[in-house]
Amino acid sequence: MAGDDPQRPPEPPEYNVYRSRRGLFSRLKGADLSGLRDRARLPSWRRRRREEPDLPPAERRRVTPRRVVKWVGLAALGWILLSFIAFGVSAQIQSFKLSGEAGDALHGGPWMLTSPQTILVMGTDARRPESKEPGAPSQKCFEQQERGEKPHPPCSQGEFRADTLMLIRAGGGSFRKLSIPRDTFAEIPGQVPQKINGAFAYGGAALQIKTIEQFLGIKIDHLAIVDFTGFEKLIDAVGGIEVDLPHKLCADISGGAGHGQGGITLRLHKGENTLNGEKALAYSRVRELSPCPGKGKSAYAYAYTDLQREQAQQSVINGIKDRLTDPLRLPYNFIKGPIIGWEAPKAFVSDMGFFTMPQLILSAAIGGSSPADVLCGSDPAECGEGPEGSIEVPQSVRQKAVNRLMNG
Repeated sequence: MAGDDPQRPPEPPEYNVYRSRRGLFSRLKGADLSGLRDRARLPSWRRRRREEPDLPPAERRRVTPRRVVKWVGLAALGWILLSFIAFGVSAQIQSFKLSGEAGDALHGGPWMLTSPQTILVMGTDARRPESKEPGAPSQKCFEQQERGEKPHPPCSQGEFRADTLMLIRAGGGSFRKLSIPRDTFAEIPGQVPQKINGAFAYGGAALQIKTIEQFLGIKIDHLAIVDFTGFEKLIDAVGGIEVDLPHKLCADISGGAGHGQGGITLRLHKGENTLNGEKALAYSRVRELSPCPGKGKSAYAYAYTDLQREQAQQSVINGIKDRLTDPLRLPYNFIKGPIIGWEAPKAFVSDMGFFTMPQLILSAAIGGSSPADVLCGSDPAECGEGPEGSIEVPQSVRQKAVNRLMNG
């Protein structure tokens, strides 16, 4: 056979020829990356013009009223969202300041819009350390009462008392208020019966909560301790508030302005008055009036008790609420939205944080303005005089007030 012929040279073996692909790095080697980058920077119509030079000129998109409205609307929506984020973040920061004992004494849940809840708004009689008012506490003692802590060294027990006690029923379409005079006589757990505001001096916000719950037979869901500096800044941020006075009112607090004691002089006329943060805070805390110069009777000629003082505090709260919900103030509030959103929660140290505090504001807007309601305010004759100048509130009067607060 021919294949077995030893004289014939052997045939080459059969094989396939393959062409290998270039490797990854070999592809990159020598590539014009700068050209690719330059091309990527070009707008799409310029790239198409370079690749297809025969294309007709592209028409640029015209600016139409519809497109302007669209972009303005998106910008406004972003501004509103920024305002809400600023509000929520600020509220969450304030919630971290509240003492654990005060937080544990509360019973609230997160869903305020759908389920009405009761909020205790409380202020103290301590002045800020940097003020020149007599009796201003040290920084550590001020921080204790600001957080609602039980007094502990270096602060003495009984040094500060609650100055404002107001209950707000908010949510479910309602927004009602009930003020408790600071001199109301009550039983304080673990202490002898005395004025109700003394509970804060012995056990901080936690004991004040328990005392009010026992006194009125209700559960308190949330707490807001007024931060006076934040309160002033909030009122200034909304452009001041309006209060309507039945008589002109004058007061010289801590000696009045110009006496070097951090005092302030109030001269308010009858009717509508626009108050900045400092004057609004002073008006809500004034206890003793001064004669007003000029003709006509002033509030000095009438009895100015804790009942009138509590009504003044509620008018300030209503003034803030009206500023935030007045349709005529919408342009102003919109422009200053992020500033108002950041400053508003700083008026309180509260357990209501990022999720709950915005619901309180919405509940206030939805619930409308209820008339000022003060314990024993509708008929002072129903209440008597207790020990050491306190106010004795019968159980029947308490029940009526609680029913108005809870059920309208």
